[in-house]
Amino acid sequence: MSDESKTEPEVRPNPATPPVIHEGLPTQLPDIDPDETNDWIDSFDALVDDRGRQRARYVMLRLLERARQKQVGVPALRSTDYINTIPPEREPWFPGDEDIERRIRAFIRWNAAVMVSDANRKGLEVGGHIATYQSSASLYEVGFNHFFRGKDHPGGGDQIYFQGHGSPGIYARAFLEGRLTEQQLLNFRQEVQHGVGKGLSSYPHPRLMPEFWEFPTVSMGLTAINSIYQARFNRYLHNRKIKDTSEQRVWAFLGDGEMAEPESLGAIRVAAREELDNLTWVINCNLQQLDGPVTGNGKIIQELEANFRGAGWNVIKVIWGREWDDLLARDVDGVLVNQMNTMPDGAFQTFSVEDGAYNREHFFGPDPRLRKMVEHMSDRQIEKLPRGGHDYRKVYAAFDSATQHVGQPTVILAHTIKGWTIDALEGKNATHQMKKLNKEDLKRFRDRLYLPISDKEIEERYDADHTAPFFHPGVDSPEIEYMLERRRQLGGSVPKRVVRAKPLKVPGDEVYSDLKQGSGNNKVATTMALVRLLKDWMKDPEIGKRIVPIAPDEYRTFGMDAMFPTAKVYNPGGQQYESVDRKLLLKWRESAEGQMLHESIFEAGAMASATAAGSAYSTHGEAMIPFYIFYSMFGFQRTGDSIWAMADQLARGFLIGATAGRTTLTGEGLQHADGHSPLLAATNPAVVHYDPAHAHEIAHIMQDGLRRMYTVTPEHPMGEDVIYYVTVYNEPVTQPAEPENLDLQGLLKGVYRFGDGPDLGPDAPKVQLLASGVGFPWIKDAQRLLAEEWGVSADLWSVTSWNELARDGVAAERWSLLHPEEHARVPFVTSQLGGAGGPFVAVSDFMRAVPLQIARWVPGDFHALGTDGFGFADTRPAARRFFNIDAESVVVQALQALAQQGAVKAETVTEAFRKYRIDDPTAVSGIAQEGGDA
Repeated sequence: MSDESKTEPEVRPNPATPPVIHEGLPTQLPDIDPDETNDWIDSFDALVDDRGRQRARYVMLRLLERARQKQVGVPALRSTDYINTIPPEREPWFPGDEDIERRIRAFIRWNAAVMVSDANRKGLEVGGHIATYQSSASLYEVGFNHFFRGKDHPGGGDQIYFQGHGSPGIYARAFLEGRLTEQQLLNFRQEVQHGVGKGLSSYPHPRLMPEFWEFPTVSMGLTAINSIYQARFNRYLHNRKIKDTSEQRVWAFLGDGEMAEPESLGAIRVAAREELDNLTWVINCNLQQLDGPVTGNGKIIQELEANFRGAGWNVIKVIWGREWDDLLARDVDGVLVNQMNTMPDGAFQTFSVEDGAYNREHFFGPDPRLRKMVEHMSDRQIEKLPRGGHDYRKVYAAFDSATQHVGQPTVILAHTIKGWTIDALEGKNATHQMKKLNKEDLKRFRDRLYLPISDKEIEERYDADHTAPFFHPGVDSPEIEYMLERRRQLGGSVPKRVVRAKPLKVPGDEVYSDLKQGSGNNKVATTMALVRLLKDWMKDPEIGKRIVPIAPDEYRTFGMDAMFPTAKVYNPGGQQYESVDRKLLLKWRESAEGQMLHESIFEAGAMASATAAGSAYSTHGEAMIPFYIFYSMFGFQRTGDSIWAMADQLARGFLIGATAGRTTLTGEGLQHADGHSPLLAATNPAVVHYDPAHAHEIAHIMQDGLRRMYTVTPEHPMGEDVIYYVTVYNEPVTQPAEPENLDLQGLLKGVYRFGDGPDLGPDAPKVQLLASGVGFPWIKDAQRLLAEEWGVSADLWSVTSWNELARDGVAAERWSLLHPEEHARVPFVTSQLGGAGGPFVAVSDFMRAVPLQIARWVPGDFHALGTDGFGFADTRPAARRFFNIDAESVVVQALQALAQQGAVKAETVTEAFRKYRIDDPTAVSGIAQEGGDA
């Protein structure tokens, strides 16, 4: 602290109930020298009486600063004065050409605004946002010209999360660099009508522009958490000696309104705890959200500072431009700083749109000392007093300090004005929704930027088609040469996404042989079969070290605690204590080189880790294989937006929905009982869902997943950008050996004939039973009951993926629609089930809507059973009887379907219904279950 204006709000505890700990200071320690203590208190009282409260305050703050330097253990202040963290005398020398860089900013500002305005011409009107980039242009350009390292940098390059609504500015810079054409700018938000790939996506979307954008950022809140876990994963790669990431920094550009999202602040303690000094957040505090002020009656910068300081971050505030330095130097009484501290954000927003006279009266006017401080300034000079986030030197000082800071992540809180430099938008509440500039707006904007564009050029273009001309100074201009040279020095243009990872040599068939042999007389849950395969994968010399196990505090639940002693839990600080179970064989072990990511009870963080690991093939050129295992109910339902962003980022890997099913996770009840995650997964085009019933199915599905995502195939020479979602169960069941002559194509496409029904003679009724996952034993039991008690022969079909069958059906119909001159394409499920006799009955431990996805393509009468409704706590037999999905319910449904076809008598259905009492869960109350624990 270098001035007398640092502040902390005064806290007055209730004297009747003094706290044991007050802001981290112990109050019940014995006073070993009361006389000395009283001397210090008397000295302080004298300082207050003789020199005043401001001087006493300054001295106390300097003492606190000194105490921290001496590591006395005094806690840090929760917030500081509403002024710049870095005083003028500590600002570094600015190495760039400020005049050229100002002109570059002007060119980009113009093209960014014009791009959005043009996209909203009459007859097009595809939206966009002008104001966000205008407020953050200086923040970005300091980074582009001096800090952001590209992919060709020797250290590997930085990872930069650009604020979604600021995308027009990033496109505008790429245009000046020659990476985008003027036609592409004109095609902003028009991604197909001019030809696929000839337009620009609305926001950063790697799936839509895979060579340009690296990180999707427009789902508010996800940028924050994903950037934290990206920085953490960089350290993970480094500590595990997979890649040297010591020179790579993660930058995240965020908005102050965005900080209200729980994901924005929910993981900041992780970054502090792991000392991620490779992470810098830049929060554009323009004090506005979509509708109005972020905190009109409060001070969002002060609020955020307290949040981050309390979490252990390094906080740098950039609030005022250099023109304020002289005024602050004159503030010997602290009256100016006090006014800055107490003025609410809503007032500062108003000051940004009013003239100098208004600011003189309402900001400086209330106190004669303030009025005197600016009496030498004109109203125009007062009006032009800038916010710090628009001052290139102030921003550079903050960025420079952030990159040199060690031991903590850094957040830069930059005070800006939304829509800055555009008179029609600047600071207005509706500025976020303002998307179109008229001729006069454009002329005033041009004048403010000092651009050499004539009135005639603007008028002719606008009158012709309601657009405005883009501006480029020429490839040989000093500005273009300067910006390109800066990027060459920093390792190339950004953003840029490249894929440099080598395809992996995946394990051969032998690693899957145990799963294909079945379990004999033992019963094994599919979760345990999958975990066994994971352990074998981790022993593989090629891919073993590249597997990233991830779990939100559930490793023991899924039988993975045996991995603790060998694979170890990742902790950059190692294990600095003796664990309570250290004498046990399966003891808890943490290590800086640990392989297992333990994310506490935090599914959002686990998903962020999965995303970072799954995209490492592009962000780092290192193919990593995330294996994220979780309660299936808490995957897509809780973090579906994160999985959507993971798909947008073209990440790959395995999501394992364990303890799946509405009736299988016995006893847990409504919140845990998953009966619909396949439907949620079906909404994500990149997610390939499988619901295997048997261990051998798991073997083939996982093997094919590795092949598709991590090896070279003719269709995808760099690997396929999909995510596997596999639902597995905790119920022990007998695992059959892999059938001879297994229909592997059918298994991978979604359905195969597992076995024929018994031969009951040519006149015996016939039915087809289909099931997925844990439902397969039910149809196997139903097959026996139908044959032994009702004389019906049932064929068994194992459905490994209702979703993939449905997608194939939709794709076939669309192909046929687009090729009317050719024979219609037959969906796979239609051809696979063709020729099977009798009606079809399908069942799973999910809602009816899951199997009903394929109903229109099944070549016969189709009936589905499922677990529609909320789950509840009870035994599996009781729950399955309640939902009518058990073997007896399948039998009644099969008989009813046959009766509707006239193959059995209607009375037979009634007889079976009464015999099995499928409407009465009490009928199965005496049936024991095994493996009831999670």
